[in-house]
Amino acid sequence: MNNLTISIFDNSTLFEIISEIDLFSKFKIKHYTNLDLCLNDAKKGIFLVVLFANPKLLNILKIDSLEGFPSLIITVSKESNKMVLSHLSEKIQAPFTITQFENKVISLFSKYEFNQNSFIQLDNFIIDKNERKIKKNNLELQLSEKEINFLILFSKTKNPVSKKFLLKNVWNYSTETETHTVETHIHRLRKKILEKFGEKNFIKNNNKGYYI
Repeated sequence: MNNLTISIFDNSTLFEIISEIDLFSKFKIKHYTNLDLCLNDAKKGIFLVVLFANPKLLNILKIDSLEGFPSLIITVSKESNKMVLSHLSEKIQAPFTITQFENKVISLFSKYEFNQNSFIQLDNFIIDKNERKIKKNNLELQLSEKEINFLILFSKTKNPVSKKFLLKNVWNYSTETETHTVETHIHRLRKKILEKFGEKNFIKNNNKGYYI
């Protein structure tokens, strides 16, 4: 967690307080006055964004702006308490103690790490390893364990994956085994993807193997 940057938007007083406390010396602390720059930086690295939920911010901040990184929303009014959060966001009511603030930072970063280890980007899809689902926009499809393992292999390379490699690493078959297991599973998976997402060319193939 030492490589985490705590980005504080707009609230210079909080930035100065956090910067001077030894408890947070293991983190990088940054202060932003430009919201777009703050959020864009957060999407590029390991950032936790702290936002003061004042009326002005509530009017310009969209919920999808907080997707992909942890964020801590400091609330001070009933209006800000109604703010809808992303799955990597939490609220803290002002006034709060430094210990409460630290606990929120640790909790959010744990969520972020879990999220990073659980979800895989594959082309324009998201693979959820824990729930064994593939997702796109607001649609999701339940997959088998073999299908998930199959897709994880594709996420690790941009090169075509051979039938022999798939047999060995997904089904633990000998590379000399004569079977249509791979072709059968790919046919079924292509059909599922087509029916759920309308994607006709999800798994492609050439003389070197299969790829996405």
